[in-house]
Amino acid sequence: MEIASVIVDVPTKQTDRAFDYLIPDQWRETIQPGMRVIVPFGPRNIQGFVVELKKKSELKQLREIIEPMDLEPVLNHELLALGNWLTETTLCFKIFAFQVMLPAALKAKYEKMVKLAPGVGLDSLPSPLRAFFSKDGKLDWADALNQGIVSLLQKETAKGHLEVNYIVKEKVKKKQRKYIRPHVPLAALKEEMERLPANADKQKQVLNYFVEHFTAVELRQLVAEVNATASTVKALVGKKLLAEEEMEVYRDPYEHRTFERTKPLPLTKDQQTTIVPILNALEQNLHEVFLLYGVTGSGKTEIYLQSIQEVIEKGQEAIVLVPEISLTPQMVNRFKGRFGDLVAVLHSGLSAGEKYDEWRKIQRKEVKVVVGARSAIFAPFENLGIIIIDEEHETSYKQEEMPRYHARDVAIERAKTYSCPVILGSATPSLESFARAQKKVYHLLSLPSRMNNQPLPAVEIIDMREELREGNRSMFSRKLFEMLKDRLEKQQQSVLFLNKRGHSSFVMCRDCGYVMNCPNCDISLTYHRVNEQMKCHYCGYESFVPKVCPECSSEYIRYFGTGTQKVEDELGKILPEARIIRMDVDTTGRKGSHERLLRDFQDGKADILLGTQMIAKGLDFPNITLVGVLSADTMLHLPDFRASEKTFQLLTQVSGRAGRHQLPGEVIIQTYTPEHYSVELAGTQDYDLFYQKEMMIRKTHHYPPFYYLSLITVSHDQLLAVVTATEKIVNYVRLRLSDEAVILGPAASPIPRINNRYRYQCLIKYKREPNLTETLKTILDQYQKDTKSGLQVSIDVNPFILM
Repeated sequence: MEIASVIVDVPTKQTDRAFDYLIPDQWRETIQPGMRVIVPFGPRNIQGFVVELKKKSELKQLREIIEPMDLEPVLNHELLALGNWLTETTLCFKIFAFQVMLPAALKAKYEKMVKLAPGVGLDSLPSPLRAFFSKDGKLDWADALNQGIVSLLQKETAKGHLEVNYIVKEKVKKKQRKYIRPHVPLAALKEEMERLPANADKQKQVLNYFVEHFTAVELRQLVAEVNATASTVKALVGKKLLAEEEMEVYRDPYEHRTFERTKPLPLTKDQQTTIVPILNALEQNLHEVFLLYGVTGSGKTEIYLQSIQEVIEKGQEAIVLVPEISLTPQMVNRFKGRFGDLVAVLHSGLSAGEKYDEWRKIQRKEVKVVVGARSAIFAPFENLGIIIIDEEHETSYKQEEMPRYHARDVAIERAKTYSCPVILGSATPSLESFARAQKKVYHLLSLPSRMNNQPLPAVEIIDMREELREGNRSMFSRKLFEMLKDRLEKQQQSVLFLNKRGHSSFVMCRDCGYVMNCPNCDISLTYHRVNEQMKCHYCGYESFVPKVCPECSSEYIRYFGTGTQKVEDELGKILPEARIIRMDVDTTGRKGSHERLLRDFQDGKADILLGTQMIAKGLDFPNITLVGVLSADTMLHLPDFRASEKTFQLLTQVSGRAGRHQLPGEVIIQTYTPEHYSVELAGTQDYDLFYQKEMMIRKTHHYPPFYYLSLITVSHDQLLAVVTATEKIVNYVRLRLSDEAVILGPAASPIPRINNRYRYQCLIKYKREPNLTETLKTILDQYQKDTKSGLQVSIDVNPFILM
């Protein structure tokens, strides 16, 4: 008797464990751990993951697995084990841990069907229902809802005339194309050509094609090359001369692009020194974490490429993570140019089908390197030789929903299994990583100067309060305006960087100070000019812009703040001759638009590139000699202890876009708080001094890297319920933890209400708390079991966003 333990696709506390199922005889040899199966669960059929096979179970009455969904396991042994580790470290449900490792296309879709019960004829049904079941005795549940006949169906189901079936479907179809191949030997084809009547000209041409190319060919291609129609080909298939078959093809997002092959570049002396310890670790199969700290433009990518070259030559595989927004065509070009078809690329710009196909190339061992955003860390390789995380300080490496993992932690955990090195690269490492390198937990490697010893760009910080006092009300300081004009005359390119999206931040009445807020969330609405709308970026609420103030009926109700659209308008007024490309969430929404805009800029079709976060990273254009930061301090005022660190990193990254080649670069940073150390030190690009200053502040206030954090967020649609529950939780935590832990709360979250749910939180700062995981699990168990009360409790261990 073969039994499979299955984790089922029901994310609740009660079902967060393996359930035992009998394996029917016909599947006995087929089913293996790591496969997806369809199992009966209560009244319905759902997807599950097989985690182990065993000979006996404690339970007597076991149900049978219905069928496997895969021919080979989608999760290998290492990933199954990693799933358990994820569950433990992020306190999530097992089913979430397994699903996060797979492309979205492999998540099941559930459909409900109503059909006639066995042995029941149509005439047993009341006449209004007969028409629905007359065709094949089945009815889709969605149709039943549309037709408004659900209550009738329920009555008949109760009588036993109908039954409800749940069908599990996969979201994605493998892409199939029709191929035509010869069905008879070559000689027979030639004979047949002779026999065809003179008027069967097209058929002759088709047969002649196969006489010349005796292999399978795609139908589309055949029809195009011979200039025939599909019906001609069908006629020959009918005569059994040719055969038609469906063959699977990959969706290749890069099929219309050719990549110029590149050769390894000679390394500079610094690069040479840096790569030696990495190559040593590779040679000796050592697990070591390297922090590659190199200023912008110091040639980190070449070190990555040459390390990967070494790994491929050893017959192993490599994972390279880059932040979502710097997954630019440039990055892809570098890897595809060096390693060609051995590279798979995973990022959010691909369709579900394209992602699935890239994932299958990895699973089938057809590629050796994966370049991708956060989730590519779960690529199903089985012989990893190196993991590289570029721009390791980026917050997008932390996932904000279950499982709340950080890609860096997953990388280190996987690298231990394969005993291989991890490289974390950045010009502005996160404080946590740099502190670990100082303590020798990570191995620090530095690249202190730019390639070809180009100087870092000259940075000038401009106090916008001074500009205002001197009567300049525009969003461009006089200096920046002059320099933009100068670049236009010299035909050089400029980048203008703005730290947010939308046309302007909020609408405010200048008479009474009223600000338009979202009715469901306590957050000001953002003004979008495209259709004169106010939008909430949390719940999606939309409304129109008021003509007069709802509070005091004044007409002086105006937009405040600056958005990319507004900057573009103003640029159009003061520099009408400039050609501008704007890049933000609105202009890059469509597939491929990101690439197109950057290619246009590279080809010199515009003078100024204006954008938000997405242009801060990875751009490397020779003609950019000026970078302007319009509002350096929008981030400094967020309720987040990492605000200064993020501001410093962003300003340093943006400045790094200028003067990377022959032409020297200049940077202008406009700010209302020029005296803030993160702005000042980004101006001199002095990471070491910034690190010392910021570490002192973190130590005083008990923040990472001196303390760990855990954040408990409680939400409910009634304020009193939230406050009471949070108080209970805080008291329980206080009882269980030592006096060294700092427990803040209960306090309202920085965004106290989202989607009409009130939010309260408790922040725990701690160093060593052996009881903590147990305590947090107990809290989750308590509130996940009690779903009726409507309370939601979520826990984020090492949160990155404290909003």
